[in-house]
Amino acid sequence: MVAGAVVVWVIVIGIAIAAVLRPPGSAGAANALILGGGVAFPVVVLAALLTFGLGLLPDWSNSGSRVKIHVTGEQWWWRVVYERADGTTVRDSNEIHMPAGEPVEFVLTADDVIHSFWIPPIGGKMDMIPGRTNRLVLTAEKPGTYRGVCAEFCGTSHALMAFSAIVHEPADFDAWLDAQAATASIADTDAARRGRDLFLGAGCGGCHVMRGVAELGNVGPDLTHIGRRKTLGAGILPNDPETLAAWIRNPQSLKPGAAMPAYDMLPEADIAAIASFLAGAR
Repeated sequence: MVAGAVVVWVIVIGIAIAAVLRPPGSAGAANALILGGGVAFPVVVLAALLTFGLGLLPDWSNSGSRVKIHVTGEQWWWRVVYERADGTTVRDSNEIHMPAGEPVEFVLTADDVIHSFWIPPIGGKMDMIPGRTNRLVLTAEKPGTYRGVCAEFCGTSHALMAFSAIVHEPADFDAWLDAQAATASIADTDAARRGRDLFLGAGCGGCHVMRGVAELGNVGPDLTHIGRRKTLGAGILPNDPETLAAWIRNPQSLKPGAAMPAYDMLPEADIAAIASFLAGAR
């Protein structure tokens, strides 16, 4: 492309000099130059460059990845499903886990408006478009925790839509995925049972799945192992019982426009019990 740009520059400068020096009345040559240099030449050159460029694109029909991660952008959180090589799936929300040194294929779409999936330290971004599936293959070179974001304005809390991308050694990733596939581990205590009963009694299971506790809800994030996550609210808050209680009490005060209703009508003791129950779900 640099060589082509140099040739075009030389031609354009030559034409400019010829136009200045040409004798008056030579319109026929000018017309031929416009048609040849302004129409035919760009069509041929740009078509050749396009063909060459398409040939450089990676073939993602077979990415070589043993794990596919399906990510759906929601307002304003991330629905995550891990697809294993054997076709089984594992669900999660608002975190991405990857093996280091291996290509990972992301299958990206959106449920409501256009979002954009981006982990700046690992690779480029890709739009998530309702009704369309885009694919992105990323390879994280070394373990660590990286910040991902939505890179396309998607509404009121766009700036509050982030996530943690956690890169493991391959064996550690496999162990994490096996643990993630299990049902929720709930402490066998009176406090945990009370929190579970309040969680179900308040109708939380109507929107949230917690495998082993509530299986039907699919509107909000999966809460099966919420106690293991590093953050709350899609990467914007620390994951601790106090923050969980604040979120249950009034989500909109922490993330404007969040679809979850406030539960500030519940007694503070009940909110604290539900928050403690969720913090212990591992």
